[in-house]
Amino acid sequence: MKAADYNVQGHFDDWAVSQSYYAMYHALLAILFKKGFESKNHECTIRAVEFLIETKEINLSMEDLSFIRTTEQMTTKDAKSLREEFQYGTKTDVNKVLLAQLLQKSKAIVEKIEVILSDN
Repeated sequence: MKAADYNVQGHFDDWAVSQSYYAMYHALLAILFKKGFESKNHECTIRAVEFLIETKEINLSMEDLSFIRTTEQMTTKDAKSLREEFQYGTKTDVNKVLLAQLLQKSKAIVEKIEVILSDN
């Protein structure tokens, strides 16, 4: 998240999008690791954490994951689709409101997962 903030200040907003997404993704990987699992696939990681939420093995809600979403659930404004757009595309100009939302939501979920992991 520090790198995302740094890149926003340097006007490299497209990089900040990817860094925000990966901060959330790596937080989800940390949950799986703590539970003894490993994933090398974004879809599987998200689905596995959704399963842990559904079975009440972790104290998160589906709402907490609503901004990262899997491909089936993607909208044009979720973190995963934004990351793909700016990582694989040629566009570098990011809507400032959307970027602010992305940064806010990714910070919130990463902080929540840090608390969950430190409690267990």
